[in-house]
Amino acid sequence: MNLYAKLKERQDKPLRIGVIGAGKFGAMYIAQVPRTPGVHLVGIADLSPAYAKENLQRVGWSAERYSAPSLDHALKTGQTHLSEDWEALLAHPAIDIVIESTGNPPAAVEHALAAFRNRKHVVMVTVEADAFCGPLLARKAAEAGVVYSLAYGDQPALICDLVDWARAAGFPVIAAGRGHKWLPHYAQSTPDTVWGYYGLTPEQARAGGLNPKMFNSFLDGSKPAIETAAVCNATGLTPAPEGLAYPPGSVDDIPSLMRPRSEGGVLHHKGQVEVVSSLQGDGTPIAYDIRFGVWVVFEGETDYIRRCFMEYGVKTDPSSRYACMYKRWHLIGLEVGISVASVGLRAEPTGCAVAWNADAVAVAKKSLKEGEILDGEGGYTVVGRLMPAADSLAQHCLPLGLAHGWRLVRPVPAGEPLRWDHVAFDANATAVRVRREMEGLYRSSPR
Repeated sequence: MNLYAKLKERQDKPLRIGVIGAGKFGAMYIAQVPRTPGVHLVGIADLSPAYAKENLQRVGWSAERYSAPSLDHALKTGQTHLSEDWEALLAHPAIDIVIESTGNPPAAVEHALAAFRNRKHVVMVTVEADAFCGPLLARKAAEAGVVYSLAYGDQPALICDLVDWARAAGFPVIAAGRGHKWLPHYAQSTPDTVWGYYGLTPEQARAGGLNPKMFNSFLDGSKPAIETAAVCNATGLTPAPEGLAYPPGSVDDIPSLMRPRSEGGVLHHKGQVEVVSSLQGDGTPIAYDIRFGVWVVFEGETDYIRRCFMEYGVKTDPSSRYACMYKRWHLIGLEVGISVASVGLRAEPTGCAVAWNADAVAVAKKSLKEGEILDGEGGYTVVGRLMPAADSLAQHCLPLGLAHGWRLVRPVPAGEPLRWDHVAFDANATAVRVRREMEGLYRSSPR
């Protein structure tokens, strides 16, 4: 609770930050840097410096602020160096923490591994990478003596924070998760249909510079699968065998929904992740929804605790046993500074894989033919599904984060998970090697 005070103490010796990827998420963090004491954004690496400059101007940075001709010059002047060279950024001995915000899962794995080799802490914004190999990245970071962390402001880290709060206060965690605008047919949505479901015209989307594939990954369930997989692996929670159910409900409905089925709820078991829909089954919006937020349901185990819930107006289920704490919104990159401060000042992650409990696997969005090229999350070919990691491992499932650019060598029926033997993949690609290494470790030693 004293990160701000500790950051102020570092004003003369700030945490030195490098950002890889100055897109939407990265730019949101960058917007907060001038307003945050005790940090110096030394360098930004982006494959398109011109695009990065546009974003820097959009968030209010003057050209002078990012005009340092080198990292060394930036360190002397307090300015920021902008280039395409992420390797130089990671190799510079003065950088303390790297924020990986490219949104490109294979590239994110490369960047994380290089950062570990150079003894840099990593805040992983690209949660797709964490979803398919986070447990191994966490292990490699520990071996290098550095911190690997999920990014605060994104929903997985916020869920981890709520879970940690409940447990540290002595409450058993019954379920945790996030909200979502969901109807079952959204799982077949493509970039061609996404704006209609969002309630926007294509013209409005273009005017806002919105990426249809990225937004479709939110809508079709891919992002919820990815994010809840990361939460499971960081908290020890587990998915239901059938994955996410998306029960509809308001914030006040959550304690009643998130009970075991034997007690009138929707949970397969206690200690589960789930996503709550902001729409009724007929598409009617639910008032006081949790669409953009996160929540945790915890249990009052004694009559005394349940009476305390009542005395302080805590909304519970009818038995008064299950209660909910929540945040109705999250601020994405605007909150990443919490991760930077926690990692840099306390050497503590804001969420980090401790097990491999869940996987986000690629499922055929339609009947796929031999020879088709997979186009990843939010596209036309595959959608993400949350699955227990043991089931994914046993079935040799292809993780969603790697289902991009590979050619199918055999057909896959609609609704079926893809397997490694369905695709012609590059076994030498770094991200593939890391994932396969993790699979081997968990086959030989599941825990």
